[in-house]
Amino acid sequence: MKKSSKVTRFNVWGYIFLIPFFVVFFIFQMIPLVKTIYYSFFERYEDGLIVVGPRFVGLENYATLFSNGDLPKYFANTMIMWVLGFVPQIIVSLLLAAWFSNPSLRLKGQRFFKTVIYLPNLIMASAFAMLFFAMFSDSGPINAMLMQMGILSTPYKYFTHTLSTRLIVALMNFLMWFGNTTILLLSGMLGISTDLFEAAEIDGATGTQIFFKITMPLLKPIFVYVLITSLIGGLQMFDVPQILTNGEGFPDRTSMTLIMYLNKHLFSKNYGMAGALSVILLIITGILSFAVFRMTAKDEVD
Repeated sequence: MKKSSKVTRFNVWGYIFLIPFFVVFFIFQMIPLVKTIYYSFFERYEDGLIVVGPRFVGLENYATLFSNGDLPKYFANTMIMWVLGFVPQIIVSLLLAAWFSNPSLRLKGQRFFKTVIYLPNLIMASAFAMLFFAMFSDSGPINAMLMQMGILSTPYKYFTHTLSTRLIVALMNFLMWFGNTTILLLSGMLGISTDLFEAAEIDGATGTQIFFKITMPLLKPIFVYVLITSLIGGLQMFDVPQILTNGEGFPDRTSMTLIMYLNKHLFSKNYGMAGALSVILLIITGILSFAVFRMTAKDEVD
């Protein structure tokens, strides 16, 4: 009984240390979430100096978002730019993690290279976006270099073409996040027992077979984590396209993301529509994250 009571006392201290987390979560996340859902059922906006509402309108805000056609378009924009950035990001990160974790390669200066590839993640997205805006402007160094090489005769207007604008946004997201993804995948690879690789080599397995038959299956939990967190980050894409396109999503709103659309409602103080869009975004994020988890972690779930 003494031992049992001692364990109980220690458990109580664990719950006490958890209290600050639950207090912060309740005040700064749970209450705002409930209020956002509540206000999404009201009409509330400002027309000049006149405040309209709040007036209960039920599902009218949601119906408006789905009926005007903007929501599907901006969702498609967001997913396209996320995929364009994530696919090369995961490929490059897997290659780098495999090289860094392979003891037979004996790569020198690993700490230096790991630090360098992670550095873009520490740069503010706004500063990064301004740098790329200057580089790809009509009179920027990219156009100057291409014209000097004879590839272009006149400056190419990158931000007036849909593909080039989306590719620049995707390139920036790739550069900002591939270092972080590499570190996560590398930590997973280093946690795999080297006995497995040695046994596979003794059995005559090639490096490619070892990677796809041993490394990738054992890396699946971390891969699922990277995929889901990257998807959530992609759905929340805002600062890079916001700065590059001055919040307009040009050309023709083809680089307008869901969060940029949400920001427009907040800027115009249309809090009812902003609340409805936030709830829809929460539902979309939950559905996609669950779908990705079910598809990529099917073996673990079953």
